[in-house]
Amino acid sequence: MLNALPPAPYLRPEALHAFIQSALAEDVGDGDHSSLAGVPAAARKQARLLVKDEGVLAGVELALLIFREVDPTLQVQVLLPDGSRVKHGDVALTVEGPARSILTAERLVLNCMQRMSGIATHTAYLTGLLAGTTAKLLDTRKTTPNFRLCEKWAVLIGGGVNHRYGLFDMIILKDNHVDYAGGIRQAIEATHRYLQELGRKLPIEVETRTLAEVQQVLEVGGVDRIMLDNMPPAMLREAVALIAGRFPTEASGGITEHTIAAVAATGVDYISVGALTHSIKSLDLSLKAY
Repeated sequence: MLNALPPAPYLRPEALHAFIQSALAEDVGDGDHSSLAGVPAAARKQARLLVKDEGVLAGVELALLIFREVDPTLQVQVLLPDGSRVKHGDVALTVEGPARSILTAERLVLNCMQRMSGIATHTAYLTGLLAGTTAKLLDTRKTTPNFRLCEKWAVLIGGGVNHRYGLFDMIILKDNHVDYAGGIRQAIEATHRYLQELGRKLPIEVETRTLAEVQQVLEVGGVDRIMLDNMPPAMLREAVALIAGRFPTEASGGITEHTIAAVAATGVDYISVGALTHSIKSLDLSLKAY
Protein backbone atom coordinates (compact mmCIF):
# COMPACT_ATOMS: atom_id res chain seq x y z
CA MET A 1 0.00 0.00 0.00
CA LEU A 2 2.81 2.38 -0.85
CA ASN A 3 0.31 4.71 -2.53
CA ALA A 4 -1.03 5.42 0.96
CA LEU A 5 2.32 6.77 2.18
CA PRO A 6 2.48 10.50 3.00
CA PRO A 7 4.46 12.63 0.52
CA ALA A 8 7.93 12.49 2.05
CA PRO A 9 11.04 11.99 -0.10
CA TYR A 10 12.65 9.59 2.37
CA LEU A 11 9.71 7.15 2.19
CA ARG A 12 10.98 5.52 -0.97
CA PRO A 13 10.10 1.84 -1.51
CA GLU A 14 13.78 0.92 -1.68
CA ALA A 15 14.52 2.72 1.61
CA LEU A 16 11.64 1.00 3.37
CA HIS A 17 12.70 -2.37 1.97
CA ALA A 18 16.29 -1.83 3.13
CA PHE A 19 15.13 -0.84 6.62
CA ILE A 20 12.91 -3.90 6.99
CA GLN A 21 15.57 -6.24 5.66
CA SER A 22 18.16 -4.85 8.06
CA ALA A 23 15.78 -5.05 11.02
CA LEU A 24 14.79 -8.63 10.20
CA ALA A 25 18.44 -9.62 9.80
CA GLU A 26 19.17 -8.20 13.25
CA ASP A 27 16.26 -10.04 14.87
CA VAL A 28 15.89 -13.27 12.91
CA GLY A 29 19.47 -13.99 11.88
CA ASP A 30 19.68 -17.53 10.48
CA GLY A 31 16.16 -18.42 11.62
CA ASP A 32 13.37 -17.95 14.15
CA HIS A 33 14.33 -21.13 15.97
CA SER A 34 11.64 -20.73 18.67
CA SER A 35 8.90 -20.90 16.05
CA LEU A 36 10.69 -23.49 13.92
CA ALA A 37 11.12 -25.72 16.95
CA GLY A 38 7.75 -25.33 18.63
CA VAL A 39 5.16 -24.67 15.92
CA PRO A 40 4.15 -27.14 13.20
CA ALA A 41 5.07 -26.00 9.71
CA ALA A 42 1.54 -26.52 8.42
CA ALA A 43 -0.18 -24.58 11.22
CA ARG A 44 -2.29 -21.64 10.09
CA LYS A 45 -3.42 -19.20 12.75
CA GLN A 46 -4.87 -15.75 13.37
CA ALA A 47 -3.76 -12.86 15.56
CA ARG A 48 -5.01 -9.38 16.26
CA LEU A 49 -3.10 -6.26 17.19
CA LEU A 50 -4.58 -4.97 20.43
CA VAL A 51 -4.35 -1.41 21.70
CA LYS A 52 -3.73 -1.22 25.46
CA ASP A 53 -3.29 2.53 25.75
CA GLU A 54 -4.70 5.85 24.53
CA GLY A 55 -3.14 7.91 21.78
CA VAL A 56 -2.57 8.20 18.04
CA LEU A 57 -1.87 5.04 16.07
CA ALA A 58 1.14 5.02 13.75
CA GLY A 59 3.08 2.38 11.83
CA VAL A 60 0.14 0.51 10.33
CA GLU A 61 1.37 0.97 6.76
CA LEU A 62 4.84 -0.10 7.85
CA ALA A 63 3.38 -3.18 9.54
CA LEU A 64 1.78 -4.20 6.25
CA LEU A 65 5.16 -4.01 4.55
CA ILE A 66 6.81 -6.02 7.33
CA PHE A 67 4.20 -8.79 7.20
CA ARG A 68 4.53 -8.89 3.40
CA GLU A 69 8.33 -9.07 3.61
CA VAL A 70 8.24 -11.92 6.12
CA ASP A 71 5.62 -13.89 4.19
CA PRO A 72 3.62 -12.63 1.19
CA THR A 73 0.88 -15.18 1.94
CA LEU A 74 -0.06 -13.49 5.22
CA GLN A 75 -3.46 -11.84 5.00
CA VAL A 76 -3.77 -8.57 6.94
CA GLN A 77 -6.99 -6.67 7.53
CA VAL A 78 -6.53 -3.09 8.69
CA LEU A 79 -9.27 -1.94 11.03
CA LEU A 80 -7.72 1.34 12.15
CA PRO A 81 -5.43 3.28 9.79
CA ASP A 82 -2.45 5.45 10.64
CA GLY A 83 -3.47 8.62 12.44
CA SER A 84 -6.47 7.05 14.19
CA ARG A 85 -7.23 8.11 17.74
CA VAL A 86 -7.21 4.89 19.73
CA LYS A 87 -8.09 3.72 23.24
CA HIS A 88 -7.60 0.62 25.35
CA GLY A 89 -9.40 -2.36 23.81
CA ASP A 90 -9.31 -1.22 20.19
CA VAL A 91 -8.14 -3.68 17.54
CA ALA A 92 -5.86 -2.06 14.97
CA LEU A 93 -5.53 -4.99 12.56
CA THR A 94 -5.82 -8.73 12.20
CA VAL A 95 -3.41 -11.10 10.48
CA GLU A 96 -4.02 -14.64 9.25
CA GLY A 97 -1.72 -17.22 7.72
CA PRO A 98 1.21 -19.48 8.56
CA ALA A 99 1.67 -19.38 12.33
CA ARG A 100 5.45 -19.38 12.11
CA SER A 101 5.38 -16.30 9.89
CA ILE A 102 3.07 -14.42 12.24
CA LEU A 103 5.40 -15.12 15.14
CA THR A 104 8.51 -14.12 13.19
CA ALA A 105 6.99 -10.76 12.21
CA GLU A 106 5.43 -10.06 15.61
CA ARG A 107 8.25 -8.33 17.46
CA LEU A 108 9.40 -6.12 14.60
CA VAL A 109 5.83 -4.99 13.94
CA LEU A 110 5.30 -4.18 17.61
CA ASN A 111 8.66 -2.50 18.13
CA CYS A 112 8.01 -0.17 15.20
CA MET A 113 4.36 0.54 15.87
CA GLN A 114 4.73 1.10 19.62
CA ARG A 115 7.48 3.69 19.22
CA MET A 116 5.93 5.32 16.16
CA SER A 117 2.57 5.56 17.94
CA GLY A 118 4.24 7.15 20.96
CA ILE A 119 5.85 9.77 18.73
CA ALA A 120 2.63 10.42 16.82
CA THR A 121 0.73 10.77 20.09
CA HIS A 122 3.12 13.33 21.56
CA THR A 123 3.31 15.18 18.25
CA ALA A 124 -0.48 15.44 18.08
CA TYR A 125 -0.58 16.66 21.68
CA LEU A 126 1.98 19.42 21.13
CA THR A 127 0.40 20.41 17.83
CA GLY A 128 -2.87 20.88 19.69
CA LEU A 129 -1.14 23.34 22.02
CA LEU A 130 -0.35 25.53 18.99
CA ALA A 131 -4.03 26.11 18.22
CA GLY A 132 -4.80 29.74 17.48
CA THR A 133 -1.27 30.49 16.25
CA THR A 134 0.41 30.13 12.87
CA ALA A 135 3.41 28.21 14.24
CA LYS A 136 4.22 24.77 12.84
CA LEU A 137 5.82 22.00 14.89
CA LEU A 138 9.13 20.59 13.59
CA ASP A 139 11.13 17.52 14.51
CA THR A 140 14.94 17.42 14.64
CA ARG A 141 17.85 15.07 13.92
CA LYS A 142 17.75 13.85 17.53
CA THR A 143 16.60 10.45 16.40
CA THR A 144 17.54 6.82 17.03
CA PRO A 145 20.32 5.67 14.67
CA ASN A 146 18.91 3.55 11.83
CA PHE A 147 15.33 4.32 12.94
CA ARG A 148 15.09 7.94 11.72
CA LEU A 149 12.87 7.00 8.78
CA CYS A 150 10.20 5.59 11.11
CA GLU A 151 10.48 8.37 13.67
CA LYS A 152 10.12 11.18 11.17
CA TRP A 153 7.27 9.32 9.47
CA ALA A 154 5.53 9.13 12.85
CA VAL A 155 5.88 12.90 13.28
CA LEU A 156 4.03 13.38 9.98
CA ILE A 157 1.30 10.99 11.05
CA GLY A 158 0.91 12.94 14.30
CA GLY A 159 0.40 16.20 12.42
CA GLY A 160 3.91 17.65 12.71
CA VAL A 161 6.30 18.84 9.99
CA ASN A 162 9.64 17.26 9.17
CA HIS A 163 12.75 19.39 9.42
CA ARG A 164 15.73 18.36 7.29
CA TYR A 165 16.18 14.60 7.09
CA GLY A 166 19.94 14.63 7.51
CA LEU A 167 23.11 16.61 6.99
CA PHE A 168 22.84 16.28 3.22
CA ASP A 169 19.53 17.98 2.35
CA MET A 170 19.82 21.33 4.16
CA ILE A 171 22.56 23.50 5.60
CA ILE A 172 22.10 24.65 9.19
CA LEU A 173 24.91 26.83 10.46
CA LYS A 174 24.64 26.23 14.19
CA ASP A 175 26.58 27.89 16.99
CA ASN A 176 29.64 25.66 16.61
CA HIS A 177 29.75 26.22 12.84
CA VAL A 178 29.53 29.97 13.36
CA ASP A 179 32.21 29.95 16.06
CA TYR A 180 34.54 27.74 14.01
CA ALA A 181 34.04 29.92 10.93
CA GLY A 182 34.90 33.09 12.83
CA GLY A 183 31.46 34.67 12.87
CA ILE A 184 28.09 34.78 11.16
CA ARG A 185 29.22 36.74 8.11
CA GLN A 186 32.16 34.43 7.53
CA ALA A 187 29.98 31.32 7.92
CA ILE A 188 27.31 32.53 5.48
CA GLU A 189 29.77 33.78 2.88
CA ALA A 190 31.81 30.57 3.07
CA THR A 191 28.62 28.55 2.61
CA HIS A 192 27.70 30.44 -0.55
CA ARG A 193 31.19 29.91 -1.98
CA TYR A 194 30.99 26.22 -1.15
CA LEU A 195 27.60 25.75 -2.83
CA GLN A 196 28.73 27.68 -5.90
CA GLU A 197 31.84 25.54 -6.24
CA LEU A 198 29.78 22.40 -5.73
CA GLY A 199 27.08 23.49 -8.16
CA ARG A 200 24.39 22.73 -5.59
CA LYS A 201 21.39 24.59 -4.23
CA LEU A 202 20.50 23.79 -0.63
CA PRO A 203 18.36 25.74 1.83
CA ILE A 204 20.44 27.67 4.37
CA GLU A 205 19.45 28.30 7.97
CA VAL A 206 21.51 30.16 10.56
CA GLU A 207 21.24 29.74 14.31
CA THR A 208 21.32 32.92 16.37
CA ARG A 209 21.67 33.24 20.12
CA THR A 210 21.25 36.99 20.63
CA LEU A 211 19.50 39.94 19.02
CA ALA A 212 22.91 41.16 17.91
CA GLU A 213 23.44 37.94 15.97
CA VAL A 214 19.97 38.28 14.43
CA GLN A 215 20.95 41.75 13.25
CA GLN A 216 24.16 40.36 11.74
CA VAL A 217 22.20 37.79 9.71
CA LEU A 218 19.85 40.52 8.48
CA GLU A 219 22.83 42.60 7.36
CA VAL A 220 24.42 39.70 5.46
CA GLY A 221 21.24 38.10 4.10
CA GLY A 222 21.43 35.15 1.74
CA VAL A 223 19.67 32.67 4.02
CA ASP A 224 16.33 30.88 3.96
CA ARG A 225 15.49 30.78 7.68
CA ILE A 226 16.73 32.20 10.96
CA MET A 227 16.82 29.98 14.02
CA LEU A 228 16.27 31.69 17.36
CA ASP A 229 17.96 29.43 19.88
CA ASN A 230 17.19 29.29 23.59
CA MET A 231 15.57 32.72 23.64
CA PRO A 232 12.88 33.48 26.24
CA PRO A 233 9.50 34.62 24.88
CA ALA A 234 10.22 38.33 25.41
CA MET A 235 13.42 38.10 23.35
CA LEU A 236 11.67 35.98 20.73
CA ARG A 237 9.10 38.74 20.27
CA GLU A 238 11.87 41.27 19.79
CA ALA A 239 13.64 39.03 17.31
CA VAL A 240 10.46 38.40 15.31
CA ALA A 241 9.79 42.14 15.21
CA LEU A 242 13.38 42.82 14.14
CA ILE A 243 13.19 40.27 11.32
CA ALA A 244 9.81 41.69 10.30
CA GLY A 245 8.89 38.90 7.93
CA ARG A 246 12.06 39.12 5.83
CA PHE A 247 12.93 35.52 6.69
CA PRO A 248 10.98 32.62 8.21
CA THR A 249 11.81 32.11 11.87
CA GLU A 250 12.33 28.98 13.95
CA ALA A 251 12.37 28.85 17.74
CA SER A 252 14.50 26.06 19.19
CA GLY A 253 16.09 24.89 22.40
CA GLY A 254 14.53 23.26 25.45
CA ILE A 255 10.92 23.89 24.44
CA THR A 256 8.45 21.76 26.39
CA GLU A 257 4.71 21.26 26.66
CA HIS A 258 4.74 23.89 29.40
CA THR A 259 6.41 26.58 27.28
CA ILE A 260 5.40 25.83 23.70
CA ALA A 261 2.19 27.89 23.71
CA ALA A 262 4.02 30.99 24.94
CA VAL A 263 6.71 30.47 22.31
CA ALA A 264 4.11 30.10 19.56
CA ALA A 265 2.39 33.30 20.70
CA THR A 266 5.53 35.31 19.89
CA GLY A 267 4.82 34.95 16.18
CA VAL A 268 7.56 32.51 15.18
CA ASP A 269 6.87 30.43 12.07
CA TYR A 270 8.31 27.13 13.29
CA ILE A 271 9.07 25.50 16.62
CA SER A 272 11.50 22.58 16.68
CA VAL A 273 11.28 20.08 19.53
CA GLY A 274 13.87 17.33 19.86
CA ALA A 275 11.79 15.59 22.51
CA LEU A 276 9.35 14.51 19.79
CA THR A 277 11.72 11.69 18.96
CA HIS A 278 14.19 11.35 21.81
CA SER A 279 12.00 11.48 24.92
CA ILE A 280 8.69 9.79 24.24
CA LYS A 281 6.77 6.97 25.88
CA SER A 282 5.86 4.13 23.52
CA LEU A 283 2.20 3.25 23.16
CA ASP A 284 1.31 -0.13 24.66
CA LEU A 285 0.33 -2.57 21.89
CA SER A 286 0.33 -6.36 21.67
CA LEU A 287 -0.25 -9.05 19.06
CA LYS A 288 -2.42 -11.82 20.45
CA ALA A 289 -3.63 -15.11 18.97
CA TYR A 290 -7.38 -15.68 18.76
